[in-house]
Amino acid sequence: MLAKVTSGAVVGLDGAIVEVEVDISSGLPAFTIVGLPDAAVQESKERVRAAIRNSGCTFPMKRIVVNLAPADLKKAGPAYDLPIAVCILMSSEQVSAEVNDIMFLGELSLDGGLRHTNGVLPMVALAHEEGISTVIVPESDAKEADLIEGMKIIPIASLAQLVSYLRGEIPAPEYIPEASSVPLAPISAATDLADIKGQEHVKRALEVAAAGGHNVIMCGPPGSGKTLLARALSSILPPMTNDEALEVTKIYSVSGLLPSDKPMVRQRPFRAPHYTISNAGLVGGGHFPKPGEISLSHRGVLFLDELPEFGHSLLEVLRQPLEDKVVTISRAQGRVTFPSNFMLVGAMNPCPCGFYGDPFRQCTCPPSLVSRYQRRISGPFIDRVDIFVEVPHIDYEKLTDERLGERSEKVQERVTSARQRQLQRFEKTSLTSNSEMTPTEIREICRVEDSAQNLLQAAMKQLYLSARAFHRILKLALTIADLEASDTIKAQHVAEAIQYRPRRTE
Repeated sequence: MLAKVTSGAVVGLDGAIVEVEVDISSGLPAFTIVGLPDAAVQESKERVRAAIRNSGCTFPMKRIVVNLAPADLKKAGPAYDLPIAVCILMSSEQVSAEVNDIMFLGELSLDGGLRHTNGVLPMVALAHEEGISTVIVPESDAKEADLIEGMKIIPIASLAQLVSYLRGEIPAPEYIPEASSVPLAPISAATDLADIKGQEHVKRALEVAAAGGHNVIMCGPPGSGKTLLARALSSILPPMTNDEALEVTKIYSVSGLLPSDKPMVRQRPFRAPHYTISNAGLVGGGHFPKPGEISLSHRGVLFLDELPEFGHSLLEVLRQPLEDKVVTISRAQGRVTFPSNFMLVGAMNPCPCGFYGDPFRQCTCPPSLVSRYQRRISGPFIDRVDIFVEVPHIDYEKLTDERLGERSEKVQERVTSARQRQLQRFEKTSLTSNSEMTPTEIREICRVEDSAQNLLQAAMKQLYLSARAFHRILKLALTIADLEASDTIKAQHVAEAIQYRPRRTE
């Protein structure tokens, strides 16, 4: 007898419908899975066999053929355990139920229990788009599945419970969402700007960066507070919108990093990979491409400490994501695209010893070594950074000053207000911040006063700025104007934007 149920697969960050078919026929006992299964899917044969037996059902000792359609889509992961088991029970006539409008997802344990499955959110979202009204998922994934509105979620603890439900012996288990399951506010960052002594001009630069989603590089001697300032950036970023939170949650769901007690990621990500990371770890990849650190920092911050220590190829591979806000990974089976709309925050020393140009300690590096160290970061990469700020040595008087600086909550209010202006400005487009503007939007949106035009013209001639630098200055000046709730770009806005231009310390 032939039986069919619906399941799902994850391709990149999107779901794909997979139809599980089982045919049981007479002959020598055999259990075959076809349809491009990987090793984890092939191993499901033993899990399904043990789960059916330990759930009080009979595993048919006949010829069993399982087909995962479409056959040209590579199947990976253990999410097909549950639909295969249900199909076998239906094909062997141990269960009779109408399942055309149900999607089954879940990994089975040997005792028949259901375990957490990665990528539930994109698969449930696809089910909703395809008109499937009901999804059966493991209990641990019910909160995540419930993020898609309009779906009936049936949380199942074990295969035995599901069999009883399909036979009509028990009512459908009901999922009751907890009122506190999805926090409405972002979690506070551990570092407050008020706790960082001095460096007021760097705090201002971070405020401008947060307001417009601009990239930042901080350069200064060791111990000047670059890492602390970068970690404090999370405390002034505006809360994510629901659409942004759903995008980030999908990425973490596919990556298996979504906490079961917090199904929705509400805090902007902060990722700080070590400089020994591989290309695949940073950008994403693998035989079945998975998101890398730049996608895990989507809508958040990617912090690269000791920036020149990252390999040349690692930094150069960031150029396309910084410009296009997406990263495309190509493989023989096809290609997948992951979002990578992040704020890049880099921290670097001016030289290998860290004290080039420091007024208090003498640099021990020869000039040729200093130049070679700084040129590890290419000009095209530097040109994609909006803000370059010096972080000097902190004086004793500032470290021992009992007065606190401005708290992050106050700065976050200004940043959020500036972001709201940008959301209103781009409400009819897919843009969310000034840093995402293309030359077309810059030409249409930026209204520059005559005095600011004159200053910008002089800077272009004297500093030999590129066309990309010209557009980045305008985007940065527009963000500074948004912080002051100004509808036009004034000379002081352009002046501040020019002083943040990336440059090398020679």
